[in-house]
Amino acid sequence: MSRTVKRVLAALVLVITVFAWYVSIFGIGSFNSAKDALKYGLDINGGVYVVMEAQTDLEGEELKKLMDQTRAVLDNRVNQMGVAESSVTIEGDKRIRVEIPGAEDAEEAIKAVGKTAQLKFVLADGSLVLDGSHVKDAQIATDGSNYKIELEFDKQGTTLFEEGTKTAISKTVTPTIDGMASDQIAIVLDDEIVVHPNVMNVISGGQCEITGGYSKEEASTTAALIRGGALPVDLVEVQSSVQAASIGADALDKSIIAGAIGIGLIFIMMILFYGLLGLVADIALMLYVAMFIWSMSLLDVVLTLPGIAALILSIGMAVDANVIIFARIKEEICAGKSIRVSVQAGFKNALTTVLDAQITTLIAAVVLYEVGTTSVKGFALTLIIGIVISIFTAVIITQLFISLLAESKKFSQNKYFGVNDDGTPKQFLNKTFCFIKNRKVFYAISAGIIILGLVFTFIRGLNYGIDFTGGTMIQVDLHKQVEISDVEDAIDKYKLNPSIIYSGENNEQVVIKTIESLDNEERAEVIGTLEEEFGISDKDVLASEQFGPSVGDELKLNAIKAVLIASVGMLIYIIFRFKSWKYGFSAIAGVVHDVLIVIAFYGIFGFTVNNPFIAAILTLVGYSINDTIVIFDRIRENKRLYRKDGSEVNIDRSINSTLNRTIMTSLTTLIVMVPLCIMVSSSIREFIIPLMIGVIVGCYSSIFICSPIYYELCKGSEESKYVKQIKSKNKKNKK
Repeated sequence: MSRTVKRVLAALVLVITVFAWYVSIFGIGSFNSAKDALKYGLDINGGVYVVMEAQTDLEGEELKKLMDQTRAVLDNRVNQMGVAESSVTIEGDKRIRVEIPGAEDAEEAIKAVGKTAQLKFVLADGSLVLDGSHVKDAQIATDGSNYKIELEFDKQGTTLFEEGTKTAISKTVTPTIDGMASDQIAIVLDDEIVVHPNVMNVISGGQCEITGGYSKEEASTTAALIRGGALPVDLVEVQSSVQAASIGADALDKSIIAGAIGIGLIFIMMILFYGLLGLVADIALMLYVAMFIWSMSLLDVVLTLPGIAALILSIGMAVDANVIIFARIKEEICAGKSIRVSVQAGFKNALTTVLDAQITTLIAAVVLYEVGTTSVKGFALTLIIGIVISIFTAVIITQLFISLLAESKKFSQNKYFGVNDDGTPKQFLNKTFCFIKNRKVFYAISAGIIILGLVFTFIRGLNYGIDFTGGTMIQVDLHKQVEISDVEDAIDKYKLNPSIIYSGENNEQVVIKTIESLDNEERAEVIGTLEEEFGISDKDVLASEQFGPSVGDELKLNAIKAVLIASVGMLIYIIFRFKSWKYGFSAIAGVVHDVLIVIAFYGIFGFTVNNPFIAAILTLVGYSINDTIVIFDRIRENKRLYRKDGSEVNIDRSINSTLNRTIMTSLTTLIVMVPLCIMVSSSIREFIIPLMIGVIVGCYSSIFICSPIYYELCKGSEESKYVKQIKSKNKKNKK
């Protein structure tokens, strides 16, 4: 590519970046600002979701058919509410999730969607002929210009319907239902009459037709309603949440401010440490954020509060890719190569490292998406998008700008590429450390923390949240600070044994948590008592959540499954890429170490273990290996370049040569997280805290645990292939 073309492309990138940011902030013409263009989840916009479980022993195809029919009925019911962008989805085998954004009466919404779909065939006096369990099928057919509905009953339904038609045509029934004649049979769904056709004669054989000059659309709708109720099933509420829009809107505004502060700090940090290269990284990062936002909008991805946490994490990872590239370029320059050659070699050598590091994290994110619940899926999807875009900006955009600098007479100087005039790299750590020699000290530190965590966990157990134990959370705004004891006294009659804490500005809000799993009606009763006692209204109920015990058991199982699947996936990938099981085993050992350390911290300090914690753990798995891969890639390279040196020397050399990069990327990731942790709501903080712990632990294990474990596996064959070849050759010569 010619220099002129590069200049044009670079100018175009700058224009696009500036334009994208302008539109993102202010909007232009038909393009809304990013804040208005994005689609937000219930935790931001407010609304209701309820997860219900079907009470049935059916399995296989019969269960699938039942769930599809139940979903269709619920979907129709929600649509009748006139709520925009509502959704009804099947989760797992027996659960259905209904989301209703912006529901004005949350309690009524949950009550409405939770009713069992009951299909009945009744006579004009209201007496039951048969229920929907006896309807095998309902399809449409045509007799030319008009459409009709064909019904098919099971064996028992055939008999019942035949008896019902005999009664109807006898005209002995006294109508009590308005609009019905004595010779009619009404089909009723959810206590509403779908259709009430006349019975012309006794119908036997298990099949009948409903005519009446239907259009295709009318017949299809009616048949769908009948099919939907054909296999009625009881639905039990296992999880629900009500979120006030004000909470989410406030969290979004604070997240934007916190994110801007974090990104600004990264910009400054990159320029301070990398000079002109840092400025290039900042340009790439500006484009990255803009592309991320508009990709979310164009792909119609729902942005949730956990998704914001994922965005912040992915920014740190985008910086990581740039730092890897910069470190490689500086090494090539320090080796005596020209700036132009160093840039080419640096990108070439860094490419595989960047891809390997990002792909391992991508594996964890994909597993998280497949196994996680809805909120966690949003976190994972956001992270996946971020990883893909970060690879593009780091490999394509950063390379474009740096190659232009390398070809410039003015800027193709060592000082602009982070190298001193004497050929040494500019870095905050210049000392060489003996990591392998002191490895037992680091083993002891890790073992001590893990054992201490196990002791605390054994004595008092982990602090499981209600999404694991089952239970209920209610958050209300009292508009004044009241004594916790007054709130306890107000709801004492319900015998909930609650945990009550302050929240919000000036502690005017209270959060009530109990291990009792209260259904919608029970929650409404508690809320009603609070409203009466403290003079508040329904609008002051900011949030309420309920988790059944079965949900918690499933979360634990999915968490274990997710970590195992992700670990196996990454193990296979590492073995394939590095062509050695020793690298894979060492990396996974580091993952196990990191998970145990984070759990130990939660056991020692009593942090809440909940659904966000699981998401953060799995993300940690991917992020931790990210650092390890970079070091292992260097070990592999150094073993090839310094064939005469033993494992200890090469591993120490590799860790030291990547040390600045490892610390730098961890710092940039932490820096962008800190404002978010301080400024935003607890719902995001629950994701951020374990991620922050995980970033620190992951950095530690990559340096002090994974590489030493690899050394332990290699020291039995300490001699390099090169040395063995020399010895073998000498033996032959002696003979």
